[in-house]
Amino acid sequence: MNYKSFKSGTDIRGVALEGVEGQNINLTDEVVANIANGFLLWLSKKVYKPCSELIVSIGRDSRISGPRIVKTVSAELKNAGVKVLDCGLASTPSMFMTTVDLNCDGAVQITASHHPFNRNGLKFFTRGGGLEGTDIEAILNYAEKSEKPDQADGGSIESSDYMEKYKAHLADIIKKGVNAEDYEHPLKGFKIVVDAGNGVGGFYADVLESLGANTNGSRYLDPDGMFPNHVPNPEDKEAMKSITEAVLESHADMGVIFDTDVDRGGAVDKSGNEINRNRLVALASAIALEGNEGGTIVTDSITSSGLKEFIEKDLGSKHYRYRRGYKNVIDKGLELNEKGINCPLAIETSGHAAMRENYFLDDGAYLCTKIIIKMAQLNKEGKSIESITSTLKEPVEETEIRFEITEKDFRACGERIIKDLTAYAEKNEGWILADDNREGVRVSFGENDGNGWFLLRLSVHDPIMPLNIESDSVGGVEIIKNKLYEFLKTTKGLKI
Repeated sequence: MNYKSFKSGTDIRGVALEGVEGQNINLTDEVVANIANGFLLWLSKKVYKPCSELIVSIGRDSRISGPRIVKTVSAELKNAGVKVLDCGLASTPSMFMTTVDLNCDGAVQITASHHPFNRNGLKFFTRGGGLEGTDIEAILNYAEKSEKPDQADGGSIESSDYMEKYKAHLADIIKKGVNAEDYEHPLKGFKIVVDAGNGVGGFYADVLESLGANTNGSRYLDPDGMFPNHVPNPEDKEAMKSITEAVLESHADMGVIFDTDVDRGGAVDKSGNEINRNRLVALASAIALEGNEGGTIVTDSITSSGLKEFIEKDLGSKHYRYRRGYKNVIDKGLELNEKGINCPLAIETSGHAAMRENYFLDDGAYLCTKIIIKMAQLNKEGKSIESITSTLKEPVEETEIRFEITEKDFRACGERIIKDLTAYAEKNEGWILADDNREGVRVSFGENDGNGWFLLRLSVHDPIMPLNIESDSVGGVEIIKNKLYEFLKTTKGLKI
Protein backbone atom coordinates (compact mmCIF):
# COMPACT_ATOMS: atom_id res chain seq x y z
CA MET A 1 0.00 0.00 0.00
CA ASN A 2 1.38 3.40 -1.05
CA TYR A 3 0.20 5.65 1.76
CA LYS A 4 1.44 8.78 -0.01
CA SER A 5 -1.51 8.44 -2.38
CA PHE A 6 -3.83 9.40 0.50
CA LYS A 7 -2.28 12.86 0.82
CA SER A 8 -4.47 15.64 -0.56
CA GLY A 9 -2.71 18.88 0.29
CA THR A 10 -3.08 19.17 4.06
CA ASP A 11 -5.79 16.49 4.29
CA ILE A 12 -5.89 12.71 4.01
CA ARG A 13 -8.53 11.36 1.60
CA GLY A 14 -9.51 8.07 0.05
CA VAL A 15 -12.37 5.84 -1.05
CA ALA A 16 -14.33 4.70 2.01
CA LEU A 17 -17.49 3.25 0.47
CA GLU A 18 -18.49 1.10 -2.51
CA GLY A 19 -20.92 2.50 -5.05
CA VAL A 20 -18.85 4.19 -7.75
CA GLU A 21 -17.67 1.99 -10.61
CA GLY A 22 -13.92 1.63 -10.79
CA GLN A 23 -13.37 3.03 -7.29
CA ASN A 24 -12.53 0.35 -4.77
CA ILE A 25 -12.32 0.98 -1.02
CA ASN A 26 -8.78 1.85 0.02
CA LEU A 27 -9.59 3.67 3.27
CA THR A 28 -10.01 0.34 5.05
CA ASP A 29 -10.14 -0.17 8.80
CA GLU A 30 -6.50 -1.29 8.76
CA VAL A 31 -5.39 1.79 6.84
CA VAL A 32 -7.43 4.09 9.10
CA ALA A 33 -5.95 2.45 12.20
CA ASN A 34 -2.42 2.92 10.89
CA ILE A 35 -3.12 6.58 10.09
CA ALA A 36 -4.62 7.15 13.55
CA ASN A 37 -1.51 5.69 15.17
CA GLY A 38 0.69 7.75 12.88
CA PHE A 39 -1.13 10.88 14.03
CA LEU A 40 -0.63 9.92 17.67
CA LEU A 41 3.12 9.44 17.21
CA TRP A 42 3.35 12.78 15.41
CA LEU A 43 1.18 14.59 17.99
CA SER A 44 3.13 13.18 20.93
CA LYS A 45 6.32 14.67 19.54
CA LYS A 46 4.59 17.92 18.58
CA VAL A 47 3.23 18.70 22.06
CA TYR A 48 5.98 16.97 24.06
CA LYS A 49 3.63 14.59 25.88
CA PRO A 50 3.44 10.81 26.04
CA CYS A 51 0.41 9.43 24.20
CA SER A 52 -1.12 8.27 27.48
CA GLU A 53 -1.46 11.91 28.59
CA LEU A 54 -3.08 13.22 25.41
CA ILE A 55 -6.64 14.50 25.05
CA VAL A 56 -7.96 14.26 21.47
CA SER A 57 -11.40 15.22 20.13
CA ILE A 58 -12.98 13.57 17.12
CA GLY A 59 -15.93 14.62 14.95
CA ARG A 60 -17.40 13.77 11.58
CA ASP A 61 -19.49 15.12 8.75
CA SER A 62 -22.65 13.40 7.49
CA ARG A 63 -20.99 10.78 5.28
CA ILE A 64 -22.26 7.22 5.69
CA SER A 65 -18.72 5.91 6.21
CA GLY A 66 -18.13 8.39 9.05
CA PRO A 67 -19.24 6.23 12.00
CA ARG A 68 -17.02 3.33 10.89
CA ILE A 69 -13.95 5.54 10.67
CA VAL A 70 -14.70 7.30 13.97
CA LYS A 71 -15.03 3.92 15.70
CA THR A 72 -11.69 2.73 14.31
CA VAL A 73 -9.80 5.93 15.13
CA SER A 74 -11.29 6.14 18.63
CA ALA A 75 -10.36 2.54 19.42
CA GLU A 76 -6.73 3.05 18.38
CA LEU A 77 -6.46 6.24 20.43
CA LYS A 78 -8.00 4.59 23.48
CA ASN A 79 -5.57 1.64 23.21
CA ALA A 80 -2.70 4.10 23.52
CA GLY A 81 -4.16 5.56 26.73
CA VAL A 82 -5.64 8.67 25.10
CA LYS A 83 -8.72 10.43 26.48
CA VAL A 84 -11.00 10.66 23.44
CA LEU A 85 -13.87 13.19 23.23
CA ASP A 86 -16.38 11.99 20.63
CA CYS A 87 -18.20 15.08 19.35
CA GLY A 88 -20.41 13.18 16.89
CA LEU A 89 -21.73 15.18 13.95
CA ALA A 90 -19.67 18.36 13.97
CA SER A 91 -18.32 21.07 11.71
CA THR A 92 -14.63 21.07 10.88
CA PRO A 93 -14.04 24.55 12.43
CA SER A 94 -15.68 23.44 15.67
CA MET A 95 -13.15 20.63 15.95
CA PHE A 96 -10.31 23.14 15.89
CA MET A 97 -12.13 25.14 18.55
CA THR A 98 -12.04 22.14 20.90
CA THR A 99 -8.30 22.75 21.17
CA VAL A 100 -9.12 26.26 22.39
CA ASP A 101 -12.19 25.70 24.59
CA LEU A 102 -11.63 22.13 25.81
CA ASN A 103 -7.82 22.24 25.89
CA CYS A 104 -7.55 19.24 23.58
CA ASP A 105 -4.00 18.50 22.48
CA GLY A 106 -5.28 17.55 19.06
CA ALA A 107 -8.47 17.14 17.05
CA VAL A 108 -9.52 14.83 14.22
CA GLN A 109 -12.33 15.57 11.78
CA ILE A 110 -13.62 12.80 9.51
CA THR A 111 -14.57 14.57 6.28
CA ALA A 112 -13.94 14.80 2.57
CA SER A 113 -15.45 18.28 2.18
CA HIS A 114 -17.60 18.51 -0.98
CA HIS A 115 -16.31 15.31 -2.58
CA PRO A 116 -18.70 12.48 -3.57
CA PHE A 117 -20.50 10.27 -1.05
CA ASN A 118 -18.11 7.32 -1.44
CA ARG A 119 -15.05 9.29 -0.38
CA ASN A 120 -13.93 10.28 3.09
CA GLY A 121 -10.83 11.41 4.89
CA LEU A 122 -9.14 12.70 8.00
CA LYS A 123 -8.27 16.27 8.87
CA PHE A 124 -6.13 17.13 11.90
CA PHE A 125 -5.70 20.15 14.17
CA THR A 126 -3.57 21.30 17.07
CA ARG A 127 -3.90 24.55 19.00
CA GLY A 128 -1.65 26.05 16.32
CA GLY A 129 -4.21 25.32 13.59
CA GLY A 130 -4.46 22.83 10.75
CA LEU A 131 -1.47 20.71 9.87
CA GLU A 132 0.99 21.47 7.07
CA GLY A 133 1.60 19.18 4.11
CA THR A 134 4.91 18.10 5.63
CA ASP A 135 3.09 17.06 8.81
CA ILE A 136 0.71 14.90 6.78
CA GLU A 137 3.70 13.29 5.05
CA ALA A 138 5.23 12.45 8.43
CA ILE A 139 1.96 10.87 9.64
CA LEU A 140 1.63 8.79 6.48
CA ASN A 141 5.25 7.71 6.78
CA TYR A 142 4.52 6.30 10.24
CA ALA A 143 1.34 4.69 8.89
CA GLU A 144 3.04 3.02 5.96
CA LYS A 145 5.50 1.37 8.35
CA SER A 146 2.62 0.37 10.67
CA GLU A 147 4.37 2.15 13.56
CA LYS A 148 2.23 2.65 16.62
CA PRO A 149 2.60 3.85 20.20
CA ASP A 150 2.78 1.38 23.07
CA GLN A 151 -0.51 0.21 24.48
CA ALA A 152 -1.44 1.85 27.76
CA ASP A 153 -4.22 1.61 30.32
CA GLY A 154 -6.35 4.58 31.24
CA GLY A 155 -7.65 5.43 27.78
CA SER A 156 -11.30 6.40 27.47
CA ILE A 157 -13.96 7.41 24.95
CA GLU A 158 -16.44 10.01 26.19
CA SER A 159 -19.33 11.67 24.35
CA SER A 160 -19.09 15.45 24.08
CA ASP A 161 -21.82 17.95 23.23
CA TYR A 162 -19.28 20.57 22.20
CA MET A 163 -21.36 21.62 19.18
CA GLU A 164 -23.86 23.14 21.63
CA LYS A 165 -21.09 25.29 23.09
CA TYR A 166 -19.92 26.23 19.60
CA LYS A 167 -23.47 27.25 18.60
CA ALA A 168 -23.75 29.40 21.73
CA HIS A 169 -20.42 31.01 20.85
CA LEU A 170 -21.72 32.06 17.41
CA ALA A 171 -24.96 33.34 18.95
CA ASP A 172 -23.02 35.49 21.44
CA ILE A 173 -20.97 37.00 18.61
CA ILE A 174 -24.16 38.07 16.83
CA LYS A 175 -25.69 39.48 20.03
CA LYS A 176 -22.62 41.60 20.72
CA GLY A 177 -22.15 42.63 17.09
CA VAL A 178 -25.74 43.78 16.50
CA ASN A 179 -26.28 45.09 20.05
CA ALA A 180 -30.03 45.35 19.47
CA GLU A 181 -32.53 46.84 21.89
CA ASP A 182 -33.82 43.29 22.36
CA TYR A 183 -30.31 42.03 23.09
CA GLU A 184 -31.25 38.35 23.29
CA HIS A 185 -33.12 38.44 19.95
CA PRO A 186 -31.07 40.68 17.65
CA LEU A 187 -32.42 39.02 14.49
CA LYS A 188 -36.11 39.41 15.34
CA GLY A 189 -37.92 40.66 12.25
CA PHE A 190 -35.37 39.17 9.84
CA LYS A 191 -35.98 36.17 7.62
CA ILE A 192 -32.80 34.22 6.89
CA VAL A 193 -32.78 30.88 5.10
CA VAL A 194 -30.06 28.24 5.30
CA ASP A 195 -29.07 25.61 2.74
CA ALA A 196 -26.89 22.94 4.37
CA GLY A 197 -26.91 20.61 1.36
CA ASN A 198 -27.52 17.67 3.77
CA GLY A 199 -24.08 18.21 5.29
CA VAL A 200 -23.63 19.16 8.95
CA GLY A 201 -24.47 22.87 8.58
CA GLY A 202 -28.14 22.52 9.54
CA PHE A 203 -27.22 23.56 13.09
CA TYR A 204 -26.84 27.14 11.86
CA ALA A 205 -30.60 27.45 11.41
CA ASP A 206 -30.94 26.65 15.12
CA VAL A 207 -28.50 29.45 15.94
CA LEU A 208 -30.50 31.94 13.89
CA GLU A 209 -33.86 30.84 15.32
CA SER A 210 -32.54 31.21 18.88
CA LEU A 211 -31.78 34.84 18.03
CA GLY A 212 -35.30 35.55 16.78
CA ALA A 213 -34.84 35.02 13.04
CA ASN A 214 -37.48 33.34 10.88
CA THR A 215 -35.78 30.47 9.00
CA ASN A 216 -38.86 29.09 7.22
CA GLY A 217 -37.91 28.14 3.68
CA SER A 218 -34.52 26.73 4.62
CA ARG A 219 -33.39 23.70 2.65
CA TYR A 220 -31.70 20.35 3.20
CA LEU A 221 -30.88 20.87 6.88
CA ASP A 222 -31.04 17.17 7.76
CA PRO A 223 -27.72 15.31 7.51
CA ASP A 224 -27.74 12.76 4.67
CA GLY A 225 -24.42 11.30 3.60
CA MET A 226 -25.72 10.45 0.11
CA PHE A 227 -26.26 14.19 -0.63
CA PRO A 228 -29.45 13.53 -2.62
CA ASN A 229 -30.34 17.14 -3.47
CA HIS A 230 -27.17 18.88 -4.64
CA VAL A 231 -23.44 18.89 -4.04
CA PRO A 232 -22.78 20.72 -0.75
CA ASN A 233 -20.41 23.25 -2.29
CA PRO A 234 -20.86 27.05 -2.49
CA GLU A 235 -18.90 27.01 -5.77
CA ASP A 236 -21.37 24.62 -7.41
CA LYS A 237 -23.91 26.26 -9.75
CA GLU A 238 -26.76 23.94 -8.72
CA ALA A 239 -26.04 24.59 -5.05
CA MET A 240 -26.12 28.36 -5.53
CA LYS A 241 -29.26 28.06 -7.63
CA SER A 242 -30.88 26.20 -4.74
CA ILE A 243 -30.16 28.85 -2.10
CA THR A 244 -31.11 31.64 -4.53
CA GLU A 245 -34.48 29.96 -5.13
CA ALA A 246 -34.97 29.57 -1.39
CA VAL A 247 -34.37 33.29 -0.81
CA LEU A 248 -36.70 34.45 -3.59
CA GLU A 249 -39.48 31.94 -2.89
CA SER A 250 -39.57 32.74 0.83
CA HIS A 251 -38.94 36.49 0.41
CA ALA A 252 -36.01 36.25 2.79
CA ASP A 253 -33.67 39.06 3.77
CA MET A 254 -30.69 36.77 3.18
CA GLY A 255 -29.70 33.20 2.48
CA VAL A 256 -26.55 31.39 3.56
CA ILE A 257 -25.08 28.15 2.22
CA PHE A 258 -22.32 25.84 3.45
CA ASP A 259 -20.20 23.02 2.17
CA THR A 260 -20.45 19.59 3.82
CA ASP A 261 -18.25 20.32 6.84
CA VAL A 262 -18.90 24.09 7.08
CA ASP A 263 -15.38 25.36 6.61
CA ARG A 264 -16.71 27.29 3.59
CA GLY A 265 -19.74 29.47 3.18
CA GLY A 266 -21.54 31.69 0.70
CA ALA A 267 -24.58 33.93 0.75
CA VAL A 268 -27.39 35.42 -1.34
CA ASP A 269 -28.89 38.87 -0.75
CA LYS A 270 -32.63 39.61 -0.64
CA SER A 271 -32.69 40.40 -4.37
CA GLY A 272 -31.31 36.98 -5.21
CA ASN A 273 -27.82 38.19 -6.03
CA GLU A 274 -25.08 35.70 -5.19
CA ILE A 275 -22.50 36.80 -2.63
CA ASN A 276 -19.94 34.33 -3.83
CA ARG A 277 -16.43 34.18 -5.29
CA ASN A 278 -15.18 37.75 -6.02
CA ARG A 279 -18.20 39.41 -4.41
CA LEU A 280 -17.78 37.31 -1.28
CA VAL A 281 -14.10 38.24 -1.11
CA ALA A 282 -15.02 41.91 -1.54
CA LEU A 283 -17.64 41.85 1.21
CA ALA A 284 -15.44 39.90 3.63
CA SER A 285 -12.59 42.34 2.94
CA ALA A 286 -14.77 45.36 3.69
CA ILE A 287 -15.89 43.79 6.97
CA ALA A 288 -12.39 42.65 8.00
CA LEU A 289 -10.87 46.04 7.24
CA GLU A 290 -13.13 47.87 9.70
CA GLY A 291 -10.64 48.97 12.33
CA ASN A 292 -7.82 47.75 10.09
CA GLU A 293 -7.92 50.53 7.52
CA GLY A 294 -5.03 50.32 5.05
CA GLY A 295 -4.45 46.67 5.90
CA THR A 296 -3.54 43.88 3.51
CA ILE A 297 -5.97 41.26 2.20
CA VAL A 298 -4.45 37.98 1.01
CA THR A 299 -6.33 36.10 -1.72
CA ASP A 300 -5.59 33.28 -4.10
CA SER A 301 -4.33 33.89 -7.64
CA ILE A 302 -7.58 33.77 -9.66
CA THR A 303 -9.29 36.83 -8.20
CA SER A 304 -10.47 39.41 -10.72
CA SER A 305 -8.98 42.74 -11.70
CA GLY A 306 -12.16 44.39 -10.47
CA LEU A 307 -11.63 42.95 -7.02
CA LYS A 308 -8.07 44.27 -6.85
CA GLU A 309 -9.35 47.74 -7.79
CA PHE A 310 -12.11 47.48 -5.15
CA ILE A 311 -9.70 46.52 -2.34
CA GLU A 312 -7.00 49.02 -3.26
CA LYS A 313 -9.02 52.02 -4.51
CA ASP A 314 -12.48 51.75 -2.97
CA LEU A 315 -11.33 50.33 0.38
CA GLY A 316 -7.95 52.09 0.36
CA SER A 317 -6.08 48.96 1.32
CA LYS A 318 -3.63 46.49 -0.18
CA HIS A 319 -4.29 43.30 -2.13
CA TYR A 320 -1.77 40.47 -1.94
CA ARG A 321 -2.42 37.79 -4.57
CA TYR A 322 -0.95 34.44 -3.63
CA ARG A 323 -1.13 30.79 -4.67
CA ARG A 324 -4.24 28.61 -4.83
CA GLY A 325 -4.87 26.33 -1.86
CA TYR A 326 -6.60 27.63 1.24
CA LYS A 327 -3.73 26.62 3.53
CA ASN A 328 -1.26 28.50 1.31
CA VAL A 329 -3.39 31.65 1.60
CA ILE A 330 -3.81 31.28 5.38
CA ASP A 331 -0.10 30.62 5.92
CA LYS A 332 0.75 33.75 3.94
CA GLY A 333 -1.60 35.82 6.09
CA LEU A 334 0.09 34.47 9.22
CA GLU A 335 3.52 35.19 7.75
CA LEU A 336 2.65 38.79 6.87
CA ASN A 337 1.38 39.45 10.39
CA GLU A 338 4.54 37.97 11.88
CA LYS A 339 6.47 40.47 9.76
CA GLY A 340 4.44 43.32 11.21
CA ILE A 341 2.17 43.74 8.17
CA ASN A 342 -1.46 44.26 9.19
CA CYS A 343 -3.36 41.42 7.50
CA PRO A 344 -6.83 40.83 8.99
CA LEU A 345 -8.11 38.40 6.34
CA ALA A 346 -6.84 35.55 4.16
CA ILE A 347 -9.47 34.27 1.75
CA GLU A 348 -9.64 31.92 -1.21
CA THR A 349 -12.16 32.43 -4.02
CA SER A 350 -13.67 29.03 -3.17
CA GLY A 351 -15.09 30.48 0.07
CA HIS A 352 -12.36 29.51 2.55
CA ALA A 353 -12.22 32.70 4.62
CA ALA A 354 -9.92 33.02 7.63
CA MET A 355 -10.03 36.10 9.83
CA ARG A 356 -7.22 37.00 12.20
CA GLU A 357 -9.73 37.78 14.94
CA ASN A 358 -10.87 34.12 14.73
CA TYR A 359 -7.49 32.35 14.95
CA PHE A 360 -7.07 32.53 11.16
CA LEU A 361 -9.52 29.62 11.05
CA ASP A 362 -11.40 29.07 7.81
CA ASP A 363 -14.91 28.85 9.21
CA GLY A 364 -17.94 29.23 6.93
CA ALA A 365 -20.32 29.72 9.84
CA TYR A 366 -18.14 32.47 11.32
CA LEU A 367 -17.96 34.21 7.93
CA CYS A 368 -21.75 34.10 7.50
CA THR A 369 -22.14 35.30 11.09
CA LYS A 370 -20.06 38.39 10.29
CA ILE A 371 -22.12 39.02 7.15
CA ILE A 372 -25.40 38.71 9.05
CA ILE A 373 -24.15 41.14 11.72
CA LYS A 374 -23.28 43.66 9.01
CA MET A 375 -26.70 43.19 7.39
CA ALA A 376 -28.42 43.93 10.72
CA GLN A 377 -26.18 46.95 11.40
CA LEU A 378 -26.87 48.41 7.97
CA ASN A 379 -30.60 47.80 8.37
CA LYS A 380 -30.59 50.18 11.35
CA GLU A 381 -29.23 52.83 8.99
CA GLY A 382 -31.81 52.05 6.31
CA LYS A 383 -29.18 50.47 4.09
CA SER A 384 -28.76 47.02 2.56
CA ILE A 385 -25.79 44.64 2.43
CA GLU A 386 -25.58 45.21 -1.34
CA SER A 387 -24.46 48.80 -0.74
CA ILE A 388 -21.03 47.66 0.49
CA THR A 389 -20.00 46.09 -2.82
CA SER A 390 -22.00 48.31 -5.17
CA THR A 391 -18.81 49.68 -6.76
CA LEU A 392 -17.22 46.27 -7.37
CA LYS A 393 -16.64 45.78 -11.09
CA GLU A 394 -17.58 42.29 -12.23
CA PRO A 395 -16.23 40.82 -15.48
CA VAL A 396 -18.57 40.73 -18.46
CA GLU A 397 -17.31 37.28 -19.43
CA GLU A 398 -15.31 34.58 -17.69
CA THR A 399 -14.37 30.96 -18.23
CA GLU A 400 -12.18 28.21 -16.82
CA ILE A 401 -10.58 25.48 -18.92
CA ARG A 402 -8.65 22.59 -17.38
CA PHE A 403 -5.92 21.14 -19.61
CA GLU A 404 -4.72 17.61 -18.94
CA ILE A 405 -0.96 17.07 -18.75
CA THR A 406 -0.04 13.88 -20.61
CA GLU A 407 3.60 13.53 -19.53
CA LYS A 408 4.42 11.24 -16.60
CA ASP A 409 6.39 13.91 -14.75
CA PHE A 410 3.49 16.34 -14.85
CA ARG A 411 5.06 18.87 -12.51
CA ALA A 412 8.20 19.25 -14.64
CA CYS A 413 6.04 19.54 -17.77
CA GLY A 414 3.82 22.22 -16.24
CA GLU A 415 6.78 24.22 -14.94
CA ARG A 416 8.40 24.09 -18.38
CA ILE A 417 5.24 25.39 -20.05
CA ILE A 418 4.96 28.23 -17.52
CA LYS A 419 8.58 29.20 -18.13
CA ASP A 420 8.11 29.14 -21.91
CA LEU A 421 4.85 31.11 -21.71
CA THR A 422 6.51 33.77 -19.55
CA ALA A 423 9.23 34.20 -22.17
CA TYR A 424 6.60 34.26 -24.94
CA ALA A 425 4.58 36.96 -23.14
CA GLU A 426 7.68 39.11 -22.63
CA LYS A 427 8.33 39.13 -26.39
CA ASN A 428 4.78 39.94 -27.52
CA GLU A 429 3.56 43.51 -27.71
CA GLY A 430 0.36 44.12 -25.77
CA TRP A 431 0.94 41.17 -23.44
CA ILE A 432 1.25 42.74 -19.99
CA LEU A 433 2.71 40.39 -17.38
CA ALA A 434 1.25 41.01 -13.91
CA ASP A 435 3.82 42.43 -11.50
CA ASP A 436 2.07 40.96 -8.45
CA ASN A 437 1.51 37.41 -9.66
CA ARG A 438 2.88 34.60 -7.51
CA GLU A 439 1.52 31.54 -9.29
CA GLY A 440 1.69 30.51 -12.94
CA VAL A 441 1.53 33.20 -15.63
CA ARG A 442 -0.97 36.07 -15.45
CA VAL A 443 -1.20 38.36 -18.50
CA SER A 444 -3.48 41.34 -19.10
CA PHE A 445 -4.63 42.84 -22.41
CA GLY A 446 -5.88 46.29 -23.42
CA GLU A 447 -9.33 47.22 -24.74
CA ASN A 448 -8.52 46.32 -28.35
CA ASP A 449 -6.89 42.99 -27.48
CA GLY A 450 -9.58 41.33 -25.39
CA ASN A 451 -9.90 43.82 -22.53
CA GLY A 452 -9.12 41.32 -19.81
CA TRP A 453 -6.61 38.78 -18.53
CA PHE A 454 -5.71 35.12 -18.33
CA LEU A 455 -3.98 33.04 -15.70
CA LEU A 456 -2.41 29.69 -16.58
CA ARG A 457 -1.14 27.73 -13.61
CA LEU A 458 -0.21 24.24 -12.49
CA SER A 459 -2.70 22.46 -10.24
CA VAL A 460 -1.58 22.00 -6.65
CA HIS A 461 -2.10 18.23 -6.66
CA ASP A 462 -3.19 16.92 -10.07
CA PRO A 463 -1.73 16.60 -13.61
CA ILE A 464 -3.83 19.54 -14.72
CA MET A 465 -3.14 23.10 -15.89
CA PRO A 466 -6.19 25.27 -15.13
CA LEU A 467 -6.69 28.32 -17.33
CA ASN A 468 -8.85 31.21 -16.12
CA ILE A 469 -9.87 33.99 -18.51
CA GLU A 470 -11.89 37.12 -17.75
CA SER A 471 -12.87 40.03 -19.96
CA ASP A 472 -14.69 43.31 -19.49
CA SER A 473 -16.01 43.19 -23.06
CA VAL A 474 -18.42 40.92 -24.94
CA GLY A 475 -16.35 38.54 -27.06
CA GLY A 476 -13.18 39.38 -25.15
CA VAL A 477 -12.69 35.88 -23.71
CA GLU A 478 -12.62 34.41 -27.23
CA ILE A 479 -10.07 36.99 -28.36
CA ILE A 480 -7.77 36.23 -25.41
CA LYS A 481 -8.29 32.48 -25.87
CA ASN A 482 -7.21 32.72 -29.51
CA LYS A 483 -4.12 34.73 -28.62
CA LEU A 484 -3.08 32.13 -26.06
CA TYR A 485 -3.84 29.26 -28.44
CA GLU A 486 -1.07 30.46 -30.75
CA PHE A 487 1.34 29.63 -27.95
CA LEU A 488 -0.40 26.51 -26.62
CA LYS A 489 -0.35 24.73 -29.98
CA THR A 490 3.47 24.83 -29.90
CA THR A 491 3.67 23.08 -26.50
CA LYS A 492 4.27 19.39 -25.79
CA GLY A 493 2.64 17.37 -23.04
CA LEU A 494 -0.62 19.36 -22.85
CA LYS A 495 -3.92 18.02 -24.14
CA ILE A 496 -5.51 21.05 -25.79
